[in-house]
Amino acid sequence: MLPAIRIMRKLSGIFLVGLCVGAIGTVAVTISHSATQAPRGVAVAEPVTTLSESPVAPSPSPAPDPTPTASPSPKPESKPESKVDAAELDRIVAGGNVSVVVFDRQAGATTVSVHADHAYTSASLVKLLIALAVLERGGPAPQVQKMLSRSDDDLASQFWSAYGGPAIVTSWAKKIGLTGTRAPEDPGRWGDTRITAKDVVRIYQYVLAHAPGAILTALRAATEHGSDGFRQYFGIPDAAGDRPWAVKQGWSCCRPTRMLHTSGVVGEDGRYIVVVLSEHPASVDYATASKRVTAVVSAVLG
Repeated sequence: MLPAIRIMRKLSGIFLVGLCVGAIGTVAVTISHSATQAPRGVAVAEPVTTLSESPVAPSPSPAPDPTPTASPSPKPESKPESKVDAAELDRIVAGGNVSVVVFDRQAGATTVSVHADHAYTSASLVKLLIALAVLERGGPAPQVQKMLSRSDDDLASQFWSAYGGPAIVTSWAKKIGLTGTRAPEDPGRWGDTRITAKDVVRIYQYVLAHAPGAILTALRAATEHGSDGFRQYFGIPDAAGDRPWAVKQGWSCCRPTRMLHTSGVVGEDGRYIVVVLSEHPASVDYATASKRVTAVVSAVLG
């Protein structure tokens, strides 16, 4: 009997141990499952709110940018257009010829061009080239300035003979790039040099860039009457009003026509290079021709 009781107690202990082990296994399995399979709601990102905060609505997703469209390419800046009526200028110089070129140095563009390549006898405008030749070789600047400001023919003739004569024209035409300028057929007649309005503008561009000192000083100091007594304030000086100017004028007669030219810079800082060359019948006197040239400049300057 006793052995049987002992056997029963051992079996009961073994059973109890088995129950405990099973319970522990069940708990372990449950904990293991919970750790490996978290609740799905935690995986969804949602804003957290409290009673002290108003719910913050999620920011709306930015709308996709519209398909970019190609911006129109900027149009190239056009050159200023001339408002001058060429036919009207021709009518002002009735029976003759007129050429006009205006270059706007600020815009870097020619704003007026009328018969720019027509050739004329230069008269005293060739003194600009004579001045460049003399100054380049260290000649007397005060005498050069007097030649320009008073349009002194005697000084021009002296410099012409001493500094190369016709070679002054040919060498400087090549150096500056003058395409319509020609030395006189008679080597002694510097005033018969042939020029164009376009070339005279080129001469001024060169002077302003490379030799403005003595030459511009003289042109700003141009006297009302030249050394021969001729009134040389026609054209630019008479038409410019209160705008500053610096000029070199030219006049001659009569082989066989009358020449009357006005050229120079007008405006603050010499903004505009203005050149008006004109040829009139010998029957038109200087007073009338001078008024016509002034009228042309007035039309050009507006």
